[in-house]
Amino acid sequence: MSRYSAIRTPRFDSPAAWAEILGGYSASTPLTGVKTADVVVIGAGFAGLSAARRLHQIDPALDIAVLDALHIGEGSAGRNSGFMIDLPHDLASDDYAGGGDDRALITLNRQAISFARNAVAEYGIDSAFADPVGKVNGAASKAGDDHNRSYAKHLNGLGEPSEELDAQAMFELTGSRHYRSGLYTPGTLILQPAGYVRGMAEGLRAAGVGIFECSPVTRFEKTGHDWRVTTPKGHITTPRIILANNGHLESFGIAKGRLMQLFLYASMTPDLNADQMKLLGGAPRWGVTPSDPMGTTMRRIDTAQGGNRIITRTCASLRPGMRPSAADVACAARVQQRKFDVRFPQLAGMKMQYEWAGHLCLTLNGVSVTGQVEQGVYSACAQNGLGTARGTLTGIAAAEIAMGQPSKIADHFEAEVAPELLPPQPFATWGANTYLRYKEWRAGAE
Repeated sequence: MSRYSAIRTPRFDSPAAWAEILGGYSASTPLTGVKTADVVVIGAGFAGLSAARRLHQIDPALDIAVLDALHIGEGSAGRNSGFMIDLPHDLASDDYAGGGDDRALITLNRQAISFARNAVAEYGIDSAFADPVGKVNGAASKAGDDHNRSYAKHLNGLGEPSEELDAQAMFELTGSRHYRSGLYTPGTLILQPAGYVRGMAEGLRAAGVGIFECSPVTRFEKTGHDWRVTTPKGHITTPRIILANNGHLESFGIAKGRLMQLFLYASMTPDLNADQMKLLGGAPRWGVTPSDPMGTTMRRIDTAQGGNRIITRTCASLRPGMRPSAADVACAARVQQRKFDVRFPQLAGMKMQYEWAGHLCLTLNGVSVTGQVEQGVYSACAQNGLGTARGTLTGIAAAEIAMGQPSKIADHFEAEVAPELLPPQPFATWGANTYLRYKEWRAGAE
């Protein structure tokens, strides 16, 4: 009998700020008692909710159950920076230019964005939670400016538009004199990530999909021709399971020793008052990713997205146990405060209201883990730091593979090679964290 037991379940010790600024969490509906379903999706982030929506599109009569260990928006999906990017965005490169078939990746990413925008329209999700405003790569140094020019040249070769912004244009956008230039690209969908995934969950619930929060899966096992999925308060029997639990795939012993459990850190200001906004200047909404992938991401949001606030994201650490310490969050927060103060001296010293960690899962060779694990069990995991677009795509692919529905998205992921085996511990962690510190140092002012 096949049996998979979780050695750990998802948990965060820092707040999910994107959810908090929307008013916290409503009462949850955990799985209780004994149930059956045609498909059980484990994980209610971008991948899991996209899988559920695609399943419902393929066959509206399917009985679908989605389980999540936390509240919707409390997990990794509600902790990211919210950029759903259409263009090449290779985090291992110097300037984001990919090393593979970038045209094919752009096509896939735009399918993900189209899927998300259609969900917003279909489910009546607040349009402010999925803003097609594009993004800017900000450069604060000559090296950063060179990265942007290199990336612009790469995009031009692909026939993709971009616009160079000078220091004054960056100041008018952000209110910061820190940036010497920027590169604007129009295709990015910028999310209020917790608002978006909550809207997806509510839309699916209204369509008849079972959404069960605060229901961590402790094991799933084969029982005859079906699988029984167990949570603390109940279990559900199904012929098909889709694992959309990202790095926690390894918690069940799947892809063990092949997944890198990375945490990124961020902080968010209080809601700015009128005097502070006057001092800040700039536009009410913008998103700036760094010209160097290991630099600092900044966002400004407005009241429609949860208040007039600035978000700072920087610092990364590998934590195989999937739980960063309070010291990790505090150390990153000190760095973020310095980065904020340098960019916005007119607001320097402002105490952040929220500081948090978010979980990513990467593989050494940059592939996902999407496809059939064994008969009746499918995976939509390991998005390699691109959880919004890539998570949406892996969820779609897993649903289509599970239902035998051919598509170019499914073909792409089924054609990927297996993730490479990591070096043994503790060398993998030491080496990765040393490399991250070097890359952060090299990013400098970015």
